[in-house]
Amino acid sequence: MTTTPAPEPNPLSKATADPLGDAPGTAPGEVSAPVQRKKVSVSSKTGYAWSGLVAGAVILVVLLIFILQNLDQVPVSLFFWDFTLPLGVTVLLSVIIGALLMALVGGLRILQLRRLAKHPR
Repeated sequence: MTTTPAPEPNPLSKATADPLGDAPGTAPGEVSAPVQRKKVSVSSKTGYAWSGLVAGAVILVVLLIFILQNLDQVPVSLFFWDFTLPLGVTVLLSVIIGALLMALVGGLRILQLRRLAKHPR
């Protein structure tokens, strides 16, 4: 006659079977400290760099399509210069110049605030 070994108790059932929170190695009635789990971060600098590169590549592809679809030559007059450029290139250059002007204004404001923070009146 063969006997089957008794099943081992489930360690997870300890919480339901022991309402007082007694754990091995603790005195009866003493509550054991809660188990603290270490939070694992799934983001990294490499992940952010990869995401930035993918987003940049998508933007460049859309920009290239825009330029290729707008190749009509348009006259451009700037002060005393007169020249013609493709419409897509003209719009791209105007956006770049606008972004640089905004960066200049923002940079000057940051410098102004830093100076004010270092030397309050």
